[in-house]
Amino acid sequence: MAAAPEHHTGSLKEQIAKVFEVSLKVTVPDEPDVAPLIAVCSKKEAADYQCNNAMSLWSKIKGKGTEFRGPQPVGQAIMRNLPTSDMIESCSIAGPGFINVKLSTQWIAKRIQNMLTDGIDTWAPRLSVKRAIVDFSSPNIAKEMHVGHLRSTIIGDTIARMLEYAKVDVLRRNHVGDWGTQFGMLIEFLFEKFPDGEVTDQDIGELELFYKASKQRFDGDDEFKERARKAVVALQSGKEEKYQKAWAQICEISRRGFEKVYERLGVHLEEMGESFYNPYIPLALKELNDKGLIKDDEGAKVIKIIEGKKALPLVAMEKDGRYSYASTDFAALWSLLPEEEVKWIIFVILQSGTEEKYQKAWAQICEINRKGSKIVYQRQGVHLGESLNNTYIPLALEELDDEGLIEDDEDAKVIKIIEGNKVPPLIVTKTDGGYNYASTDLAALWYRLNEEKAEWIIYVTDVGQREHFKKIFAAAKSAGWLPADESKYPKTSHVGFGLVLGDDGKRFRTRSTEVVKLVDLLDQAKRRCKEALVERVKVAEWTAEELEQTAEAVGYGAVKYADLKNNRLTNYTFNYDQMLNDKGNTAVYLLYAHARICSIIRKSGKDIEQLKREGQMLLQTDDERKLGLHLLQFAEAVEEACTNLLPNILCEYLYDLSEKFTSFYSECKVVGSAEETSRLLLCEATAVVMRKCFHLLGITPVYKI
Repeated sequence: MAAAPEHHTGSLKEQIAKVFEVSLKVTVPDEPDVAPLIAVCSKKEAADYQCNNAMSLWSKIKGKGTEFRGPQPVGQAIMRNLPTSDMIESCSIAGPGFINVKLSTQWIAKRIQNMLTDGIDTWAPRLSVKRAIVDFSSPNIAKEMHVGHLRSTIIGDTIARMLEYAKVDVLRRNHVGDWGTQFGMLIEFLFEKFPDGEVTDQDIGELELFYKASKQRFDGDDEFKERARKAVVALQSGKEEKYQKAWAQICEISRRGFEKVYERLGVHLEEMGESFYNPYIPLALKELNDKGLIKDDEGAKVIKIIEGKKALPLVAMEKDGRYSYASTDFAALWSLLPEEEVKWIIFVILQSGTEEKYQKAWAQICEINRKGSKIVYQRQGVHLGESLNNTYIPLALEELDDEGLIEDDEDAKVIKIIEGNKVPPLIVTKTDGGYNYASTDLAALWYRLNEEKAEWIIYVTDVGQREHFKKIFAAAKSAGWLPADESKYPKTSHVGFGLVLGDDGKRFRTRSTEVVKLVDLLDQAKRRCKEALVERVKVAEWTAEELEQTAEAVGYGAVKYADLKNNRLTNYTFNYDQMLNDKGNTAVYLLYAHARICSIIRKSGKDIEQLKREGQMLLQTDDERKLGLHLLQFAEAVEEACTNLLPNILCEYLYDLSEKFTSFYSECKVVGSAEETSRLLLCEATAVVMRKCFHLLGITPVYKI
């Protein structure tokens, strides 16, 4: 058979899959849509990867006149039909047809050396999506960014970076809160303090304090509240210039404050706030209304949301008029619910011939029942039989019919079941005719799909907004904006995250119970890091600029990594001492590990660029091979992190890489060894991959410790 074409880009799994794809087409030609199932081998000592198609294939082809007599022969045939490939050193069968794959050590070394000359971008994973929008950070105008904005900003930036690395056109959107009722309050308070409208930044002072003062005035003065509401109308009408000017000035002051945070974090965003989408709200709502999705509800306009899918109908009465099991069960339930003492109804089904241990368990449950909650129904005639409930069937069905739940279906009586729950409706226009967050978010989604042509729209907010976005996405699917099949594009994803906690297990706050300002938090991390550096290094060998830059890189990086290394859905405890520790899974440890690798290369005195061109990498020891294989798995880690929107996967990869390098370096002498050239190239490859990981995590690497 002809050799398979070699592919030198993409993940290892993808490249192995292409080889097995050739074999599968030959092995089972009548099963054309079989995708190779490639996974990392669970037993590292046995192989590097596994192909796990044999068992699922056997279940498909058995009984179809196949020549195979079980999953293991299927696996053996797949292995026999593999085309020749420089990538694969050997294969073996394990268990019921699992194909263990050991990669060629020489091929691994060659791939790493190619990356050193061609660049790390050749290892970028390939995703099917072309354009994505990442909506993250999204602070509110007139309020300073605090620790609550930390996670959205850091997680969103990393997701955007990973997608950009995978050659996706990413639109970074900052959906700031720059519209709404609070601006009437702020503007009216501004005019009250400065009637002539001539205001400087210094006059407003700290915007957060200005906001609190205006809110206090709004809450305590009905006449001021009414003026504030009128100011909102004047602002949104766009007819009075002084309102537009005041609004623009407040927004600009806030932007300058936000920029201080983004500059420290190295985060780039394009602001497209609520006000940007305001003109599109009527268009989006008209389209939803034309499709019959918007209903009147006590003066408001709402979209009724039903979570779940329709299931098969429940037959309550057969065509010949006989009652069914369902009607008997309904009658039993109906007859028992009025009893005030019944708080818990448990349906237990015991089949005939049930083992003795289950009969004993049933007896024990009954004993508990007599003492407490009451078991009130059991299908097989223990205590209560079907006949006892027969008289209640007409009453129960009559009540269900009165509620409009029973329908005729081909002469039978059925109850249409919807799997899932009705949830509170999505309000898109308030009773006073005003718009709200839902109307703005629907307009933004409409714009992003129709104007910006995004295929994947990712919203990075706390988990508390999950239900809101579920409703938005459900409404969009009902309107046909999004496909019902969530695996197809365009699609939307809500990237939720947990809270930042203090050592007391509560929301992270200052001692005065105020939320921690993000600028202060980052500055303190930098200060602490600088103090630790001064104690650690020989200050005379460092310039003031080097100390400052290293303190920033390590301090800010420590804050980011402490967040990103956790599964985003969980809460995490913010602790400076832990995140600035130079041991364990911290940014400090990883940055120092990178700096040590750079130091090894420098101390060798060799020109690493010349070694890339002229040297050769040989992975001769087990530790060298393990490190080399892990380097090649970088693209897989990035792809998995992108697909699942979980940055912690990349953090785990980076930490494991550092650990594998440590094992290699402790066992293999580099400088001055016979294998110096090869091992220096392996050091350089590790440093290159670490730097790319740092870049994707938004962390600046350091080269000196």
